[in-house]
Amino acid sequence: MLIGAVADDITGATDLCLMLSREGMKTLQVIGVPEEGADFGDADAVVVALKSRTIPAEEAVRASRAAAGKLLAAGAEQLLFKYCSTFDSTDDGNIGPVADALQDLTGGELTIACPSFPAAGRTVYKGHLFVGDRLLSESSLKDHPLTPMHDPDLVRVLQRQTRRPVGLIDWPVIARGEDAIRAAFAQQQAAGKRILVVDTLSDADLHAIGAACDGMKLVTGGSGIAMGLPENFRKRNKLPVRKAMTRMMAPVGRRVVLAGSCSAATRVQIEVARNDASALLRLDISAVADGSQSAAEIADWVISQDKDRLPLVYSSASPQELQSIQAAMGRHESGALVEQTLAEVAERLKQKGFTRFLIAGGETSGAVINALGVKTLSIGPEIDPGVPWTRSLSGPDIVLALKSGNFGAPDFFLKAWAQLDPEGSDARD
Repeated sequence: MLIGAVADDITGATDLCLMLSREGMKTLQVIGVPEEGADFGDADAVVVALKSRTIPAEEAVRASRAAAGKLLAAGAEQLLFKYCSTFDSTDDGNIGPVADALQDLTGGELTIACPSFPAAGRTVYKGHLFVGDRLLSESSLKDHPLTPMHDPDLVRVLQRQTRRPVGLIDWPVIARGEDAIRAAFAQQQAAGKRILVVDTLSDADLHAIGAACDGMKLVTGGSGIAMGLPENFRKRNKLPVRKAMTRMMAPVGRRVVLAGSCSAATRVQIEVARNDASALLRLDISAVADGSQSAAEIADWVISQDKDRLPLVYSSASPQELQSIQAAMGRHESGALVEQTLAEVAERLKQKGFTRFLIAGGETSGAVINALGVKTLSIGPEIDPGVPWTRSLSGPDIVLALKSGNFGAPDFFLKAWAQLDPEGSDARD
């Protein structure tokens, strides 16, 4: 194993797997801390998907350290801690504490913090995180139901979470390339800095930063940083050149979209599907809470739909609606009820022959994966930046697209299915 990664949610792990796979690494996604003596086969990279983004920091540290220990014991040459490209984390959040714990585990004196993903509109300039052309604090992420982001200065945000001094490598240095970045790393380390936020405006920047991280024991960031890491191993003849997958075989069966995300991107995707005459049903969280709507009834509705129409179940709400729901039920309580309900819906649909699941939302994806009993995933073709199709290698034989709420083009829910070929067809990659 060349790269062992720990991701703080399911969709983020899948996003990272896609990036590593696209860069030529044979990649395996594992759900939860691997079992003792787990066999990762001949994978070049193994990504462990945790559900640790919003749990108490001490629990996130414990799970992350356990997963990282298993990866290092299996021979991982470099450890990667993956978090969201929008740095979803409150001042009491988990990014700093987990980064501290993993630096302690690896013995690394220096690491970077690189959440940027330019292809999805996430860039960092002067240490400030942008979503598109807006500062993070002025984007829709300021209204995130669990991790609202009100400070775009990542040096400031991270320093409030970590005991290690945080520094910045700004873009004029990044623009000069790998050698200049390495020199800046050394200068910052000599000055006592231990975690360096790196400016990133383009994929070329990510490749240069990745090259400069050759030999770094721990790297932290979004999936974008993985763009530049595999080439370091290829230069040492440890990684062959592989062709990226463009299509995927899928078991015969019905399809469904389950959307628990309230992000602006997901809400647009729902409306595009509605305008395309897909069959839509809203999960009314208040009705679920009082027993007038149930997972069984929702699953029965999906099953009853014409097989040629795309059934879409969603709980997505506007920021104003969400605030009202949370005020009445509690932020975490309402979210947990949505996740639990959609997970039960997925389980019932699996039992009725549904084999193709598109899930929107990181927390929802984690709940659904657990309910379906999926433990490992192989990575298939990219649908949109950050979102591939995957196929279960354990548990039920199904394919899943696990979409971060903020990712995907407006027509994502409609176009994703075109990359799947029925098992036994003559389609070729």
